[in-house]
Parts: sequence; structure tokens; C-alpha cells
Amino acid sequence: MNLQSRKSDVPCLVKVEPENGIYTLRTFDTSGRNFSDGHELLAWVKRNWEPIQFLNPHEYMELLHAVTQELGDSE
Repeated sequence: MNLQSRKSDVPCLVKVEPENGIYTLRTFDTSGRNFSDGHELLAWVKRNWEPIQFLNPHEYMELLHAVTQELGDSE
């Protein structure tokens, strides 16, 4: 999922693929982060990002919901 931030022209990217063990994201400064599991990624997002940081704050909430759903399907 891509989220357009207020801080960068390059969108933030969150990729969660439990079947392939991929849990990554691209942050506002375009650096990447890898996580050992989706729960770790979700905790990082909640700790470091806020809806107001994005052009469409609703997309942030959609991201949280989508990742939670994806993790629920993999458990």
C-alpha cells in the first residue's frame, strides 16, 4: 500500500506478504525498514506515524485495518 505523505514527494510504502515472509516499509525519508513479522511492522507504524502526516489521513487508517486483516488471515 502506498501513502502520500506531507513530508515527501515519494510515497511511503508498506508491503506485508505473510506467505513470503515479507514485512517492509519505506519511510518519509525514503529509507527502508524490514521487520521479522507483521506485528512488529504494525507496532512500528503506530509508534512512528500519525494520520495527520499523510495527505489523506483516512488512508493511514485503511493501512492499519488492511495489515491487521492480513495478519489475521495468516494466524
